[in-house]
Amino acid sequence: MIALLLYRTLADNLLPWAMAFATRMLARSLNMPEPLVHSTGHYVVAHVTAFEHSVGRSLCPFRLARLLRTWWRGLH
Repeated sequence: MIALLLYRTLADNLLPWAMAFATRMLARSLNMPEPLVHSTGHYVVAHVTAFEHSVGRSLCPFRLARLLRTWWRGLH
């Protein structure tokens, strides 16, 4: 019960404060306003997601392994 209470305290109080502090420090180190850091972060996440869905699927290790196996069998 105490562990659950401690977890809830950390998750509810400390985590949002730490995220705000990290964002503030990043904005300060980049010499940018905080809202711009937030919007840039959303922009980067959107581009990474788009990349993963377009090119990332063709680079899937399971798919590449299957293609290599097929190619290797074709040589023999």
